[in-house]
Amino acid sequence: MPLPAIPRRVKIGDAAAFAGITPRAIRHYHAIGLLAEPERGSDDRRRYGYDDMIRLLWIRRMADAGISLDDIRDGFEGATGIEQSLARLEESLASKAAAIEAQLAAVRRLREVGSPLGLLSPLVSGRLHDLPPGALRSTDLDTLLITERIFGPQGAAVQANRFIVLATHPELRAEEDRLAEAEADLDDTMPPDDPRIEELAAQRCAHETALEATIDKSGLDEAVVDLLDQEDEHAGEEEGEARMSAMEAIGKMPYDLSPARVRYEERAMELLHSATQDDDPRTC
Repeated sequence: MPLPAIPRRVKIGDAAAFAGITPRAIRHYHAIGLLAEPERGSDDRRRYGYDDMIRLLWIRRMADAGISLDDIRDGFEGATGIEQSLARLEESLASKAAAIEAQLAAVRRLREVGSPLGLLSPLVSGRLHDLPPGALRSTDLDTLLITERIFGPQGAAVQANRFIVLATHPELRAEEDRLAEAEADLDDTMPPDDPRIEELAAQRCAHETALEATIDKSGLDEAVVDLLDQEDEHAGEEEGEARMSAMEAIGKMPYDLSPARVRYEERAMELLHSATQDDDPRTC
């Protein structure tokens, strides 16, 4: 039986049918640089030759193995043959496997520590790890996450003292909750000159000074100083993340505060500053 007529080049539909893919897939290979654009015939249609068909079969086999098209393209780039392409692809995938293993280790840590505590740096989460389950509120952890972004792990490690005290002193936690509820009522319906703002700011000042006194008494400040000294030994191991100044970071963080709440925050800070200048900082 004579052989059927064998064309030197075929149209995209025939090439796709032979490779077991679609013409749309071949056009995508062209678009991402995985397969070079072939010559066109007199009718301005693409014509695919023997080498193109071999490359399509390579792509199909690798894609069936679960390898991404981007990885296949990187393996082909600059290679002189399929063996070199596969060697480069193996090296690339081994590198990605190591990166994935590091990501898995990070996720396992998050699950072991507990989210969102696990989202904090080890320096901060390590200070809070021994607290009983549920002792920290989700709002406490959210605040630490923001502080770490603005002031770095060292700033959040210092702030962790506050939440350790709140978690271990029920009377201070109760006052914190009462103040937080009252602060939530400082909405747009309250004028900034309402006398209740001054009273609440004084209560917040008294609460903050009580917290600070408890921190001092418990020795938490000394513990965090020791940790920060150890951290300074690795100061040269800077993360690759671009750093903003604290003011830049604060300016990019949205807070939906009413004029009354803004005035309250300002007044509480004024009272706290004044209290620290007095001979007896325990009073506001």
